Order: sequence, then structure tokens, then C-alpha cells
Amino acid sequence: MGRFDGATVLITGATGGLGSGAAKAFATEGARLVLSDIDEAALGDFAAALGAETALLAGNIADEKLSEDLVKLAVQKFGRLDIAVNNAGIVHSFFRLPQVTSEEARRVLEVDLLGVFYAMKHQIPRMERQFKESVKGGAIVNIASVAGLSGAPKLSVYAAAKHGVMGLTRSAAVEYASKGIRINAVCPAHTRTAMVDGFVRSTGAPEAEALAELTRGVPMKRVGEVDEIVTGILYLADPANSFMTGHALALDGGIGAI
Repeated sequence: MGRFDGATVLITGATGGLGSGAAKAFATEGARLVLSDIDEAALGDFAAALGAETALLAGNIADEKLSEDLVKLAVQKFGRLDIAVNNAGIVHSFFRLPQVTSEEARRVLEVDLLGVFYAMKHQIPRMERQFKESVKGGAIVNIASVAGLSGAPKLSVYAAAKHGVMGLTRSAAVEYASKGIRINAVCPAHTRTAMVDGFVRSTGAPEAEALAELTRGVPMKRVGEVDEIVTGILYLADPANSFMTGHALALDGGIGAI
């Protein structure tokens, strides 16, 4: 019997590194999945290989209607929404602040910050209603970043968006702590996903050299692995972890200890 048997779990950015890792882990633990990503074909291919009950809806998380429709889909297909993992996100070019274009900055804020706001805006009322009806609410896990807990040179707008995600997480957690909804955030340091792979390619340097530069300030001297971050996501979502809300779970290789 899995930890999430029968639970309905909504995951955005479901075909990316963390999203796909989380989807596989929740499926293994018995969850039913509502999955979203911007690439409809990739989403369908990924879901077909999961071996779990799924409902799919492709779209852009910067469009509020997607978040509204995802909650409706969860209820129509599975009757409820128990857990939401708000993972969809992008990063801007690795530049000092004045070199980031205004268009790119706006796009990062729309996806990484407003996307999480829209998601929570529609997820919370459904979970609150469920709590009133059955005394069983839900859990929201927002994917923030270690860049949401401190400065991030050459990632200024991304850091601003992730600081905003932490503000949304903590504020909503307090607002709904007595209404059966736990809201927490995972704050990873650089993790071996497409974002890190893209950075390595952009440097033009050998992978080992680029990763050494990227992790220069990480006490563990390496990037995180997807499975390590997914472990944190499931920990925050686990109904047995029932007294934690408003928390930033830093999975950062020791950066926060410096």
C-alpha cells in the first residue's frame, strides 16, 4: 500500500526534470495524477509510459485559465484535489541585471511568480471546500529555489520571482493553516535538470569545468539530483507530515549553512 493511495495529485511542468520525477514517484505510491505542461505531445507520451490513472491538460501556466481548468479537471475525473505540486517554471539568461531584457524579465515573472499565484488562487478554494465537507483538506507544494532565500548573482529576476513564491507560500500558509490546507515550498540549489544542462551548454566549457564553476559556492561541491529533490516534495506532501506549513525546505548542498 502506497503513501498516496487514491490521492489526486496535480503537477504542473510535468515533463520537466522535477515534474516528471515527482509524477513517477507519486504514481509508484498509488496516486492518481492530473498533469500539465506546455508541450501537448510530450505530455501525452510521458503519461502513456507512467502506468497510472492520469488526466492531462496542456497549456501555458502564465494563462490563469489553465489553472482554473486543471482544478475542474481534477474534480471531474477524480472527484477531488488532494495535493498540488506547482512546479512549472523557467529561468532567464545568466546575465547581470542590466543585461536582462525587459521582455525576458516579464516572461520569467509571469511564469514563475504569477503562474504560482494563479495555481494557488484556484487550488485553495477547492481544498477548503473539501475540508468543510469531509475534514480532509489538502497540501500544496510550491517549487521555489535557494535563489528565493538569498541573492543570486546573474539570476536577479529569477531570484525575485522565487522570493515572491516564498512570500505567497508563507502568507497563504498562515491564511489557511486552520482550514485544513498545508502550504510549503521546496527550495533546491542547482539540480541536474534541463536548466542546468542548458547552462553547461551555454558556457562552451567542458561539462566538469562548467559544473565546478556552477557549484563553487556549494559545500557539497556538486549539483543536486532529481531524486533527492523529489524526496523532499513527497515529504512535504505526505499527509503524515501534518504539522508543517509555511516552511521553506532548502535542499541546497549546505549553502544555507554558510
